[in-house]
Amino acid sequence: MAERGSTRLFLDAVEELFSELPTRARDGKEKLSEQAVGALRSLVDELGLVKRDDLEELELRVAQLEHRLRLLEDTPRPQGS
Repeated sequence: MAERGSTRLFLDAVEELFSELPTRARDGKEKLSEQAVGALRSLVDELGLVKRDDLEELELRVAQLEHRLRLLEDTPRPQGS
C-alpha cells in the first residue's frame, strides 16, 4: 500500500510537470529571445553599425537638402550681382 502511495505521488508530480511544460517552454523562449536581442544590440554597437531607423532618417534629410539645393540653383539671380 505504501508503494501505491509513492507511485501516486510520482504520477502526480509527472502530471504537474507535463502541465507546466508549455508555460516553461514559452518563458524559456522569451528569455532566450531577450538574450539574443541583447547580444545583437551589443554587437551592433561594438561594430559601429548604423540602425535602419537612423539610416532612413539621414536619407530623408539628404533628400530634403538636395531638394532645397535644386530650388536655390533654379532661382534666377538678380542682374548686377
